[in-house]
Amino acid sequence: MTIISNDLLNAVNPIKKPATTGSVEEATDKFMTLLVTQLKNQDPLNPLDNAQITSQLAQLSTVTGVNKLNTTLESLKASYQSSEALQAANMIGHGVLVNGDRVQLVDGKSILGVELDSAADKVDLIITDPTTGKDIQTISLGKNAAGVIPIAWNGVPDPKNVGADGKPVTLKNGEYLIRVVATRGGEEIDDARTLSFDSVASVTTNAKDGVKLNLPSKGVVSMADIKQIL
Repeated sequence: MTIISNDLLNAVNPIKKPATTGSVEEATDKFMTLLVTQLKNQDPLNPLDNAQITSQLAQLSTVTGVNKLNTTLESLKASYQSSEALQAANMIGHGVLVNGDRVQLVDGKSILGVELDSAADKVDLIITDPTTGKDIQTISLGKNAAGVIPIAWNGVPDPKNVGADGKPVTLKNGEYLIRVVATRGGEEIDDARTLSFDSVASVTTNAKDGVKLNLPSKGVVSMADIKQIL
């Protein structure tokens, strides 16, 4: 007589592992247990009809489908956050344009921008001295379609105003205020915004807040706040 080992029996008839708490399998097992119990204890003189059983099975299918959909969405969310974190990490050290009303001038060099939600016939960028409140330069950008317009500003308000060295006078280093006036059909539109230059210093990511970028001047912003990477 051949003795069959327990290992062989377990391999042929594996013991089903308990379903994970909150999983689709757990919900299905509970539902089927309740249904079988209900069938076992039904009144023989008034048994469940096919319509009742079909209805309950349909409910099981709906609950299972919703649970599987939630699981899939959570998986997609985790995958998206991982991809976004990788993209954000690649931005470290890069310059970016974000919403802002100031520009920093350093040795006659600065970067700023304008964002238009709709096309404009005329776009003027106005630079103001924050100390005196006086407008010191208007940069005409002409006609533009919707989108982001990056601008390099040299800090020279009037090329004709030259110094003793014969070169145009450049404004002193510092922070200046900026605003934009955009018109279409002779009327000012309100969907134009100024953009300030900043750089990505580091990236923070967690399950609650997602991916955040840390900018030296602007502070903490989201990926959606970045209007253009330079």
